[in-house]
Amino acid sequence: MSTAPADDDFDPKASSLSGKVADEVMDELLAMRSSIDNIDATLVYLLAERFKATQRVGHLKAEHHLPPADPGREVAQIARLRRLAEDAHLDPAFAEKFLNFIISEVIRHHQAISETRNGGSNDAGA
Repeated sequence: MSTAPADDDFDPKASSLSGKVADEVMDELLAMRSSIDNIDATLVYLLAERFKATQRVGHLKAEHHLPPADPGREVAQIARLRRLAEDAHLDPAFAEKFLNFIISEVIRHHQAISETRNGGSNDAGA
């Protein structure tokens, strides 16, 4: 059972700054935060789609007794993401940390799929 609040419970105007700043400043802040909230929601749905795809990859790897990790692919993906981050004026080091976190989760999922499917015989490490 999830302990996260339902989206219905989300108050986009919640702020510890209410009443402490001019109304026009608060209005602009809330407008920018609304955009951020929309982007955050999009990120969550995009990550969910990404993990659905990587779950399918995990099942394919397990079926064919392939290792959960693919270091060559990971290095290439990190280099690619760093270039994209530079093009987008995003800190490449941040982008790399973010992708490394995602990759570690994907590998963990692939290991679990492999262990479930192959009875715990997992022939590769992360």
